[in-house]
Amino acid sequence: MSTSASALAIEKQVELLTGVEDNYEGIILEMEKYMDSDAFLSLLRASLSQWKQQGKRAVWIKLPIEFVNLVEPTVKEGFKYHHAETDYLMLVKWISESANTIPNSASHRVGISAFVMNEKGEVLVVQEKSGKFKGTGVWKFPTGVVDDGEDISEAAMREVKEETGIDTEFVEILAFRQSHQSFFTKSDLLFMCMLRPLSFDIQKQDREIEAAQWMSLDDYAEQPFIQKHDSFRSVAKVCLTKLEKEYAGFSPVPTTTTASGKTSYLYFNSRDVSKL
Repeated sequence: MSTSASALAIEKQVELLTGVEDNYEGIILEMEKYMDSDAFLSLLRASLSQWKQQGKRAVWIKLPIEFVNLVEPTVKEGFKYHHAETDYLMLVKWISESANTIPNSASHRVGISAFVMNEKGEVLVVQEKSGKFKGTGVWKFPTGVVDDGEDISEAAMREVKEETGIDTEFVEILAFRQSHQSFFTKSDLLFMCMLRPLSFDIQKQDREIEAAQWMSLDDYAEQPFIQKHDSFRSVAKVCLTKLEKEYAGFSPVPTTTTASGKTSYLYFNSRDVSKL
């Protein structure tokens, strides 16, 4: 028996880790039961050998936070951190001889800024108790971060409700900004959303909001801070243009993915383009 055949015969006698094949010729291994680190390392090495012989390209290992004892042997075996969530750590290793095509982890955070204007031409503004605007006296639009699994339109309405108690109806996205080296060095996408108020009695959130009020759009735009900073001044100009002239933003139109049946939203200028 040849050396390679002998090695293969021995390997077949060893218990292997059970992984699931992904759509890119890789293996995803989700650890669900506690395992001693030495025993895990032995199984991992045998499994990697077989997966490589099978032509697999990459191996992903998802370790729940309680399996911290398996991090060290996994890293020593050549795995790299890919991303982490509150309850697990994902590590990955490229095992193919071909060029490494593992994608980077999520690179952007998505946020919203809400332009809410009543029939008097007044906009909803707040002063924040924390962050870089704390104690500055600057009036700004309600802003916030889009949660996992949440659509931009839903996030905008939620943030306005949470910060000011105002119920709204989403109208459209007026503009968006991309910046870099922001939250934990990640890039940031901020969507400027226009909403129509359905209620008008402000009930501000005491935990994060110092004050909230309706203010004329001109007074908002003329604040020294707004005039001094290009991005804020540009947003104010877009809002003034929306008020005074014809300016078509991007409205959400629901679409369904054929394969999964999931509904998502395509945002486009529905005024000038027939809805799909």
